[in-house]
Amino acid sequence: MCRKNSRNFYNSAIITTLAALSFLCTLVTPCVSRAEEAGSGHYLPGLTATFVDALPDKPGLAVLNFFTFYDAKAVGNQQLPFAGTAESKVNATVYSDTLVGVYVTPLELLGGHYALAAAIPYVWMEVGGKATITRGSITVTRSVRDTTSNIGDITVFPFMLGWTALGGDLKYDVRLGVYTPTGDFKNGLLANPGKNFWTFEPTITASYISRKIHTEVSVFAGMDFDTKNHATDYQSGDVFHIDGTIAQHLPLFGGLAGVGATGFYYKQFTKDSGSGALLGGFMGRTAGVGPVLSYVHKVGNTTLIGEVKWLPELDVKNRLEGDYVWFKLIAAF
Repeated sequence: MCRKNSRNFYNSAIITTLAALSFLCTLVTPCVSRAEEAGSGHYLPGLTATFVDALPDKPGLAVLNFFTFYDAKAVGNQQLPFAGTAESKVNATVYSDTLVGVYVTPLELLGGHYALAAAIPYVWMEVGGKATITRGSITVTRSVRDTTSNIGDITVFPFMLGWTALGGDLKYDVRLGVYTPTGDFKNGLLANPGKNFWTFEPTITASYISRKIHTEVSVFAGMDFDTKNHATDYQSGDVFHIDGTIAQHLPLFGGLAGVGATGFYYKQFTKDSGSGALLGGFMGRTAGVGPVLSYVHKVGNTTLIGEVKWLPELDVKNRLEGDYVWFKLIAAF
């Protein structure tokens, strides 16, 4: 493939497929590792980080599917608050598969395209630990292991607005994600597919890919504001998170292959509160970095994209510590 044709193919593939990928990063995925109640929140750090997560400038309807795997354990005797109990020696394995619908409308506001989306995750999870329960002057510690599989919290994106600049090389947008408490939640269980509270997540993004040298620099930053879980009287603290990627894309076997590194930083900046916050403010953070691989190929009128990402956590406080793995597969028609 000559350089000119590879550039044209690259730009065409991105325009065609980004409608399907615009909110892959901010979907509801189950987590059992962060600070906040159950040591977790709705946003999965590092998931929104590459060019495939940028909002497109072309109207259209698309669907996609992605698979998430997370395996982690507590460091030492670190305790985490789970649905009314304090757990130590926690270990967790989580799988989820998410179906997403994205519609980029013809409507333009302030020079940008308006879009909306929804995501439905199905969750398989197993969580174990040692629960410490106090009743009056008596304290009891028992080993607990819970498993579950069910639909998790559905995410809706009622507002997304994106622009392009620098001849289309730069895409940037603002978006609002709303995580709804639609997944099952039972007080006292370690493994719950739902969180039983709402999260409101404003995000700003920027993704730059040079049409000349195919180098990518992408940054996604957002804040999460949670409501109270009234079943446990637990108010999770607010969170700031930022994800970024540097990658190089090159022609390969009639398509375009990308290789790079993704990093993330996730920090809670207000304390947990309520009578259910057994461990106090429990502010947490995590950071990590790892490789990302992608491939874009067009077959007839269908554009196919695959992306694999592995992100080990490297700096953790008040959380489980483990590895995130994603496999994203998209077909855009």
